[in-house]
Amino acid sequence: MEQPLNNVSLGKKNNRLKQMLHSWQLYVFALPAFLAIFIFSYIPMYGVLMAFQNYSSTLGIWGSQWVGLTHFRTFINSHQFWDLIRNTLSINIYSLIVGFPLPIILALAFNEAKDGFFKKFTQTVTYAPHFISVVVMGGMTIAFLSPSTGIINHLLSLIGIGPIAFLSEPSWFSTVFVWSGIWQSTGWGTIIYLAALSSVDPSLHEAAIVDGASRLQRVWHINLPAIMPTVIILLIMNVGSLMAMGFERILILQNPLNLPASRVIATFVYEVGLIGGRFSFAAAVGLFNAAINAILLIVVNKASKKVSEVGLW
Repeated sequence: MEQPLNNVSLGKKNNRLKQMLHSWQLYVFALPAFLAIFIFSYIPMYGVLMAFQNYSSTLGIWGSQWVGLTHFRTFINSHQFWDLIRNTLSINIYSLIVGFPLPIILALAFNEAKDGFFKKFTQTVTYAPHFISVVVMGGMTIAFLSPSTGIINHLLSLIGIGPIAFLSEPSWFSTVFVWSGIWQSTGWGTIIYLAALSSVDPSLHEAAIVDGASRLQRVWHINLPAIMPTVIILLIMNVGSLMAMGFERILILQNPLNLPASRVIATFVYEVGLIGGRFSFAAAVGLFNAAINAILLIVVNKASKKVSEVGLW
């Protein structure tokens, strides 16, 4: 019995090798992307060893003293720990609750709009902020929200409100950060959902119209179920990065007055690592953050597989 099974497995391997050789152009085409990921994402991962050392630039990673979980314990027992966790989670959960449904709603609206100038114009207007750099977008946000010269406070003054120091009051920081991000990313985020909606069979809508379904009913019972697997996949990925955020924009909007609300794990790593020179401690904090994200991703993916049978793996 073993010999036939071995022959079958050997035959499968030979067929797979022949298919690869036959399509060698595709593998050559994918090689640069593979090398880029391997060189810039996988090789640097050995740097996490610094989280378990008292890293010294003169001794290098392999010569520095090993201290185990000391830096992790220091971070967890520090007075900043719970403030950083609270700020990071509050901003990201706020962004997820408000920002995640908006591209879905916008994509459904674009899909229902008739082709013409209005549809093209609105798509261009909503897509355009994505192509503005983070630094420019942060500068625009600061200029628009200025208490003395900002257009937002000028508009508020017309209805008897303000001026409001949006970037000086910690209570406003989450709202400013989240909605400025929504302004920049919502339009671009609709592209994935529009691509999913393009695969909907038109005959389903034709049958629904014959049955007397309204446009809203067709959106709810045809379009939304069609993009639901895409929605679930993107939701899993968003929840899996709940503790992560790009620190560039938050660093631009951050100032000493809003620091109690704007200091998050990403900016803390930047402060203690690049500015303070505590490389091992910063690596430990970053690794702790990445581990929490990995756990969230696995848990949410497993829950999604049980509930909807849709998951990343």
